[in-house]
Amino acid sequence: MATAIADSVVDELVAICGEEHVFTGRSALFNRARVPAPFPAHRWDAHIPQAVVLPVSAQQVSEVVKLANARGIPVVPRAGGTGLTDGAVPLRGGILVDVKLMNQIKEIDLDNRTVTVGPGINMLKLSEELRRYGFIYPDNPASYPCSLVGGRIGTSGWSLIGGRFGHARDLVISFEIVLPTGEIIRVGDGGGPKVRKSSSGFQLKHLFMGHQGTLGIVTEATLELVKHPEAEFSMFYAFDNYMDAWRTCGELARSSVATLAGVVLFDEWKVAYLRRDDEAYIPQDDSAKAVVAAAAYGFEDELRAGAKRLLRIGQASGGKYMGDEISQGDWWSRHDRYATPQHGRTRDGQVALMSWHCEDAAIPYPELPKVREKWHAIAAGLRERFEMFDDWGMFAYTNGAFKPWGDYLTEIDIGIWESKWDEESWEAWVDAKRELARVSIEHGGSITACHGSCREGEVDLVPLEMGGGFEVMKKLKRVLDPNNIMNPGKYLLDQAYEEE
Repeated sequence: MATAIADSVVDELVAICGEEHVFTGRSALFNRARVPAPFPAHRWDAHIPQAVVLPVSAQQVSEVVKLANARGIPVVPRAGGTGLTDGAVPLRGGILVDVKLMNQIKEIDLDNRTVTVGPGINMLKLSEELRRYGFIYPDNPASYPCSLVGGRIGTSGWSLIGGRFGHARDLVISFEIVLPTGEIIRVGDGGGPKVRKSSSGFQLKHLFMGHQGTLGIVTEATLELVKHPEAEFSMFYAFDNYMDAWRTCGELARSSVATLAGVVLFDEWKVAYLRRDDEAYIPQDDSAKAVVAAAAYGFEDELRAGAKRLLRIGQASGGKYMGDEISQGDWWSRHDRYATPQHGRTRDGQVALMSWHCEDAAIPYPELPKVREKWHAIAAGLRERFEMFDDWGMFAYTNGAFKPWGDYLTEIDIGIWESKWDEESWEAWVDAKRELARVSIEHGGSITACHGSCREGEVDLVPLEMGGGFEVMKKLKRVLDPNNIMNPGKYLLDQAYEEE
């Protein structure tokens, strides 16, 4: 555990945020050090902050950051804590800034189709409030009920219906952010907070999308609204082999159906996992070795026309339509799977309480079969050495906003029996993550499509993926955060200060 923060610093935090919003007790600290991703529980006490603050305004956040910058104390932003790449996990202790109380809807502007909110509100709650006006905020991740807007900006999050409506970077028009020095600025797509396009200067909004808390703390955001879809359509087709399913997935993604929100390809390991454990999944014949699903949203008349075309593609591919019940029920259960699955199996079939890891690379469509083969081989190597790992299969999901024919978010899900961690198994896991990332890059992809690349192992490959861009990242970090106080240790950015 890092050295405790001086009492004088705690007193200053209380003066800024109020005594009821400053915590130094063990429960408050440890509970804000966890994330859903596999965690080195055997060294939990090495990853906690020394103080937690819950500010209620941008000015309070600014004053906290100014204090930390003057004293050289690390600051770690935390929103929902649902991230899967340790962005909200303190690596150097310090002050954790929890934005959950900054959850107000500040303005709904139906003429400009925008909503302005604090970073502590989640997409489900926001859309529930917007429904009375006939609108939604269409950022729809698997973590929809629990992740928060501030975290979505920090991770540049990915949406399950992004093919139709865009992902977080497309739906966040502008936002206010406190820089590591305490300065408050607003960045966006244009001069005003609701302007969608400008050519004046650098496009700074994207610099701060996906920064994992290393460049500041978001305190307000203006978001895009869309009309509440009049109708939804989903379909699932089963195949007796992966390659036929892969080809069909590509045909659906390239169909140019305007209402298409996404196409997803499940492989044999994933089908086996769903068949075994998912309550929403209706048992299928053993011949089903892969599944292709598609979803579409829009007005009823346009959706009917698009759905007919999608169904024709599915039928012509030789796949078997899995029925309305599973096509609708399995799609509707998509958010439920973000909760920790309790359906793990050891290599000898023993049921175990496992946490869930997902590797979420962006992979070009032609490379999917090769990446799938190599990733499962890496998972098999882990299972051969340790009983604590389980291969829960892979899926590939159309990744490009408004252009689903592009690359694919490609995910392998691995269950991990966390209570079995020791140094040997943890190091083997870190090595495996490094190799999973290497495979992605070797096949023309990225380490991640939406979660970030901060975790041990995969982070080592960030300079390889980014090339010369990584040197620019280090220079920007050093300029914006001269004392390296904002979430230090992430993205290998400490190297910027070592070189100096």
